[in-house]
Amino acid sequence: MTEKMRGVLEMASAMVISGTIGLFVVLSGQPVTSVVFWRCVFGAAVLLPICAGMGFLRLGLISRRQAGLAVLGGVAIVTNWLLLFAAYPRASISIATAVYNTQPFMLVALGALVLSEKLTLNKLLWLVISFLGTLAIIYAKPGAGYSGENYVAGIALALAAAFFYAVAAIIAKTLKGVPPQLIALIQVATGIFLLLPFSAHGPRIEAQAWTILLTLGVVHTGLMYILLYGAIQKLPTNLTGSLSFIYPVAAIIIDRIAFGHHLQLLQIVGVVAILVAAAGSTLGWSAVPHLKAKRDASEKTSRSMRQ
Repeated sequence: MTEKMRGVLEMASAMVISGTIGLFVVLSGQPVTSVVFWRCVFGAAVLLPICAGMGFLRLGLISRRQAGLAVLGGVAIVTNWLLLFAAYPRASISIATAVYNTQPFMLVALGALVLSEKLTLNKLLWLVISFLGTLAIIYAKPGAGYSGENYVAGIALALAAAFFYAVAAIIAKTLKGVPPQLIALIQVATGIFLLLPFSAHGPRIEAQAWTILLTLGVVHTGLMYILLYGAIQKLPTNLTGSLSFIYPVAAIIIDRIAFGHHLQLLQIVGVVAILVAAAGSTLGWSAVPHLKAKRDASEKTSRSMRQ
């Protein structure tokens, strides 16, 4: 098996695992703070020996500034988990996951504001399409079991989760040279310290819930990070971006099979708009065909002038 094929299998597996997170969160029956706390605990139990075995715990590997930024990224990623998990029972796993996939646009906006990255017309057009898709989901009739107030609150929580994920990603961009496994370990360790006061006196956890929480920590955090980072090292960025859309599709299928939640027509339109826009922005598609032709012509002219 080639390295590229191994990378494809690792990325696809990581995304399928991610797509089942909502199912395990809902089935655990635990408060969101407790779910995230134990996810961090069990995730750290997996990542700590990995980092130790790879020699990532030695002094001097990471500066104080980098460690501080990694902790700040941990605050953002843990906040992202709390918000997203809280969105699941309010708006359904399908809708929360679809809205959460506006994160590429949050990242584009933050990149323009914080890193002074260029914001192109093409990206703005995809942003508009994603925004219209979100509006369609907001104005759609919620499925059975979801009140209008909770439904809108779930969408708002998913949007906020996407924002904090983008913040974590922006911070990660400044940590070039730091092993991603070590960044992940610092993030989950930060989550442990942040959530310990809220989880120490939580409700009694039954044996079945412990199994679910253990799975969330070991499989959905430890194993998923290992597969994801392994894939990122083997695959080109465009292929990684393409395979990442297995995650929302898997989540929607799981939600339909496990809970019988089906999307209304307007919700389907909104979900498709968000996912297509996210794919277009991530993979560099042209939102309007003539824009690509115009851009190609401009680049050709620029090359001719340089020659």
